[in-house]
Amino acid sequence: MSESRPTQHLHWPTDESARERVLDASVQTLRAGGLVAFPTDTVYGVAADPAQPAAVERLFALKQRPPSKQIALLASGADQIERMGLAFPAAAGPLAKRYWPGPLTLVLRASDGATVGVRVPDHPLVLALLEHFGSPLATTSANRSSSPSTRTADEVLAQLPNGIDLLLDGGPTPGGVDSTVLDLSGPQPTVLRQGAVPRQDLERLIGTIQPPAAERTQ
Repeated sequence: MSESRPTQHLHWPTDESARERVLDASVQTLRAGGLVAFPTDTVYGVAADPAQPAAVERLFALKQRPPSKQIALLASGADQIERMGLAFPAAAGPLAKRYWPGPLTLVLRASDGATVGVRVPDHPLVLALLEHFGSPLATTSANRSSSPSTRTADEVLAQLPNGIDLLLDGGPTPGGVDSTVLDLSGPQPTVLRQGAVPRQDLERLIGTIQPPAAERTQ
């Protein structure tokens, strides 16, 4: 897959058999180390196969994203996440029940001590792709780092005209606001990014949550 190759832009079809062909092409692209962009319930995302380090490196390069900023995983449901062997603290249960599928990313601890952000999106296109792929996808918002998130395929192409191998155009995203990122890997739940779900709503389920660092220093 070439970084300078123009993006292939496909509209999400209404016909079921045509959708299967688009999903087959998307999975083939991902298995070949390519990048696929699509709408989610929040903003447009762009994904790579997390089992292929070179593909994930392409994702960082495409966004001009600092290596220190991790890329989360999108999953089709709790079953895909359970197979990852992540530590699922008590607080995660009610949050997942309330907000998955939905705009909440949970940062959990892996068996090797690393942390991983995971989310189940609430959008039929990406859920169909995740089911077709069979495992979670490394996914980040389809925009240049520090630039506005994208809500339409045209906005994706305006920011990232090259480097995405396949863009699935499913129309405007219904949400338009990035997911809230909540870190459950440490002793105190902490919001890393305030997004679509307010911290106060999360606290009604699990109690006190640390606000983002920027708020704590004000």
